[in-house]
Amino acid sequence: MSEWRIKKHPILSIPKRKKIGFYWNGSKYQAYEDEVISSALFANGIRIFGHHAKDNSPQGMFCANGQCSQCLVIADGLPVKSCMTPVKEGMAVESVEGLPRLPEDDRIPVMKEAPVRDVEVLILGGGPAGLSAGIELGKVGVDTLIVDDKNNLGGKLVLQTHKFFGSVEDSYAGTRGFEIAGILEQDLKKLDSVEIWLNTTAVGVFSDGIIGVTKGKFYRKIRPKKLLVATGAREKMLSFPGNTLPGVYGAGAFQTLVNRDLVKPSKKILIVGGGNVGLIAGYHAIQAGTEVVALIEAMSHVGGYKVHADKLKRLGVPIFTSHTVVSANGHDKVKSVTIAGLDKDWKIIPGTHKTYDVDTVLIAVGLAEVNEFFYKAVEWGMDVFSAGDSQEIAEASAAMFTGRIEGLKVARSLGLYTGEIPENWNKKVAILKSKPGEPVYGEDTQVEEGVMPIFHCYQEIPCNPCTFVCPVGAIKTKRDEIMGLPYIEDAGMCKGCMSCVAVCPGLAITLIDYREDMDNPIVTLPYEIWRDRVEVGRKIPIADDDGAILGYYPVIKVISNQKKYPGTLMVQVQVERKVAGKAAGICIQEKEIEPSEIYEREPPPDDAIICRCERVTAGEIRTAIRNGVRDMNQLKALNRAGMGACGSKTCRPMIRRIFKDEGIDLKDVTDRTDRPLFVEVPIGTLAGMRGGDSHE
Repeated sequence: MSEWRIKKHPILSIPKRKKIGFYWNGSKYQAYEDEVISSALFANGIRIFGHHAKDNSPQGMFCANGQCSQCLVIADGLPVKSCMTPVKEGMAVESVEGLPRLPEDDRIPVMKEAPVRDVEVLILGGGPAGLSAGIELGKVGVDTLIVDDKNNLGGKLVLQTHKFFGSVEDSYAGTRGFEIAGILEQDLKKLDSVEIWLNTTAVGVFSDGIIGVTKGKFYRKIRPKKLLVATGAREKMLSFPGNTLPGVYGAGAFQTLVNRDLVKPSKKILIVGGGNVGLIAGYHAIQAGTEVVALIEAMSHVGGYKVHADKLKRLGVPIFTSHTVVSANGHDKVKSVTIAGLDKDWKIIPGTHKTYDVDTVLIAVGLAEVNEFFYKAVEWGMDVFSAGDSQEIAEASAAMFTGRIEGLKVARSLGLYTGEIPENWNKKVAILKSKPGEPVYGEDTQVEEGVMPIFHCYQEIPCNPCTFVCPVGAIKTKRDEIMGLPYIEDAGMCKGCMSCVAVCPGLAITLIDYREDMDNPIVTLPYEIWRDRVEVGRKIPIADDDGAILGYYPVIKVISNQKKYPGTLMVQVQVERKVAGKAAGICIQEKEIEPSEIYEREPPPDDAIICRCERVTAGEIRTAIRNGVRDMNQLKALNRAGMGACGSKTCRPMIRRIFKDEGIDLKDVTDRTDRPLFVEVPIGTLAGMRGGDSHE
């Protein structure tokens, strides 16, 4: 399994872990203790987890977050989600070929009633919002229970190796995501009134005010006075031929494998989607040693932060805007992907099709709120609040703030907090949620003497770490606002300490030192990829903001402050005066990747799978709509769209899109009726017989 394991990483340490043995379809493989089955399979080069009962199509992974049920396997005789189930020593894991077999033992077991836990506040989700809310509630002594379906706290924070944007004083800007998760967890565990249940999945909200959860192998009932839903978001799917092939999966799934489980799932990828998720996933891929063929975006510009896009371009990743994915190609797994250009009317431009050899297509076309628990609680008249992405999709920095705000609202509703919520908190949330501004170039004039930072940051985004770390206070932002572009107030004040270079989340600050040689100054560049590529004396390709190579220059020094800025190296090169101000980064992927063929056939769009669970195509859904169907429940009854194991979590947004494409106003469409359970639960667990004769 060593080929698919990450053995070195520029940011993450590689822990020593205990190896265990397990079986896959009768053959023995190795895994690490406590890792989930899907990661163990990926680490052994296994990508196909079974074949669908309807058409024998190969099934693999999509979300790696327990939301889509695509990764189903049989573990010790029971069907389980491989992305949520830890592998055990000697476990017999089998692929799901068609429908799983029912157990032969059909005796009626003795049923046991699940115990009820009363609590003042129940928080669903231990990510940035849930943790922040829990901290605020714990500070005022509220009896609080946090449940999370993973084996550690932090949510998506634990998948993020990059430094965060936002505000230093409010959202840990300049600190890496997984480090923020650790900080919040430690703060939470200091509070005696807060209890944490890990490996606990909320499965339903019921009319009597009970929240059903599975805690390990046991079913529990929780009766809170107040409910706070902070369940985050799930990845959106995209409709195109080949979209369910093993090798097509969400960018978040990729980050889970790479940054949490230290598994290298791919050798060569193409990313669909130019928001922050896609841009960051591309950066994480390169850190893990995966080649990024390209990133494509349907709009004429990327929707994520320009500093993220520029960071990718400097590393040598081409970004194709006004492009779409036409098809993922292969029989039982992805072998290539075809893309094409789009005109201003979003139509494919004839003759622009290109096919690239890849083993993975990452889908990063947005996130959808996991809000079914919130809306069901509202329906039942419960006193419920929401925070983070389950309230509104935004950055994790905003999720932390909404968690704090909603936590205090909950405490106030209980009469346990009598103060006011600070007025500026809502303003700060609005700023942290704001979209990036239009790029602005050429406002600052470089002073070509002494030593000074150069800001390759041209877009207003909420970010201020550079202003905090400057020891002489020389760095300011326009209008003294967090959204303002940074600038140096007086170049003569700069001491050349390089703190701003090291702390910048976008790696968008360089330092030029003219003091020793005015005509050939020394440029300091931030760098977070492999150390062996920047050894002293080695000539490295220096790139400008857009990724164009300015020349090859020998490394004269590599500076590392691992205690204060772990993971960020500062690489120094000596360049010509005319190059110094343009030098922005170090290129890693120098060789341009050419398409393997020009692909001219347009696949019929009706072939695209919309409902992954039941293999229902766009054509089948369009036919029903054209025949007068305006009710998603009727659609489910006619062709099973949305009837699968995921409960339409993946296909519902795409079905709604098809209604719109057919000219149907969504106000005229009856949405499907959501009923508990929202997550698959073995009947034996509900009966109180899983894992033993009684509940814990």
